[in-house]
This record gives sequence, structure tokens and C-alpha cells, in this order.
Amino acid sequence: MKKTYRYETHLHTREGSACASATGREMVRAHIEAGYSGMIVTDHFFNGNTAVPRNIPWKESVELFLMGYENAVDEAKNTDFSVFLGWEYAYRGTEFLTFGLDKKFLLDHPDILDWSIEKYFDKVHEHGGFLSHAHPFREAFYIDTIRLYPDHVDAVEVINSSHLDPKFDERALAYARKHNLLMTAGSDSHHLDGLGGGGMSFFERLNSIEDFIQAVKNQAYTLT
Repeated sequence: MKKTYRYETHLHTREGSACASATGREMVRAHIEAGYSGMIVTDHFFNGNTAVPRNIPWKESVELFLMGYENAVDEAKNTDFSVFLGWEYAYRGTEFLTFGLDKKFLLDHPDILDWSIEKYFDKVHEHGGFLSHAHPFREAFYIDTIRLYPDHVDAVEVINSSHLDPKFDERALAYARKHNLLMTAGSDSHHLDGLGGGGMSFFERLNSIEDFIQAVKNQAYTLT
């Protein structure tokens, strides 16, 4: 059987997400021990449950937001474990995993929080980014309405292993199939004692977030 490489595509760090308890460094160590080949740090964006203080200069906000990711990258040095950058953008409780953009993109767009959701989608794609609708059918206190954007996202998170009710993932899978959308899977981990064991397995080692996006587009993966 051909070797596969498992990656966590959805996790949070204490540095960037107010609801997380594990640091970027701790997440790296835990995922290496659990047998992963890499992870994508997707901390809550400034319009979500961010750990970044409000009303501070934009450059400082970006630096603080990326601290969990950058600490994770540093922790993974001298190992074959990869750490890539993403974030979980929020629109009134509806959330989108955003991949393929970087610190420069954030620094160059200090007005990002003033954009409409449609402008955000357009700008992400204009700059080569990739969007997966995170847990689209989750029911929670902070989600007042289920909002779907099949014409704007690239993929749907069809497995979120933090869900206890299987109906959320079942609905996401049916939605992705109906609209012929690509699929992602992740654990949505926030804590060391809550590693969900989910993610995506690829047939080749990924060396960059661009490798991840291309492999998803090529459907060269299995969901776990």
C-alpha cells in the first residue's frame, strides 16, 4: 500500500484564538506525536473569536494574529513536520477557512474588515487564495442563520471531527455533492485534550500551502 501523509487542516492556537488553550508550539508537538505530517493553523480572524485586542494599530494586529502560526513554524524547525498558514474568516457566525494568502496580503489590506462578504470572496480569489466553507450546517448559539455561498467558495468542510451530531457533516457532504464542490476535512482542534484525529491524507508530502491547494483541486486526497 502506498504511503500517505496526514495533515490537519483546521486548528486554533491560544495566541490567535480566544477560545483555544493550546499554543502553536504545543500543537506542533501534539500533532507530531499523533502521527501527522503537517498542519494548517487557522486561527479565528479579526471578525471572529480572535485573541487580538481591538482598536490597536493594524500592523500590530497582524503581528499578534500570526504569533501562533509563527511559533508553530519555529517549533517545527529541524523536523520534517510542515506548518502552513490559513485563517477562519467570519461573517455573522458563518465561517470560511481561507488558504493561500500570507502576511503581506494582510498588511496590504488594512481595510479588509470594511469589505462586504462578496468583496472578501473576490479579493481572496484575485490574490490566488482558496476558500472552504467551514462546518456549514453547524447549529450553535453564535450562528443565527445558515448561510450558503455555493457560487463563491471552492470547497466545503464535509468532516469536522469536533461535531458530536453526525447530521452536521452529513448535510455538508450532501451540499458539496449537490453543487459539485471540492471537499476538506479537519478536526477544528482548540485544546491538547481535544485533538479530533481528523484531517486529510495525501499521496505526496506537501511542501507549501500551494501544494495543499493544488492537491485538493486535483482531488488527490482521502478524508479522515
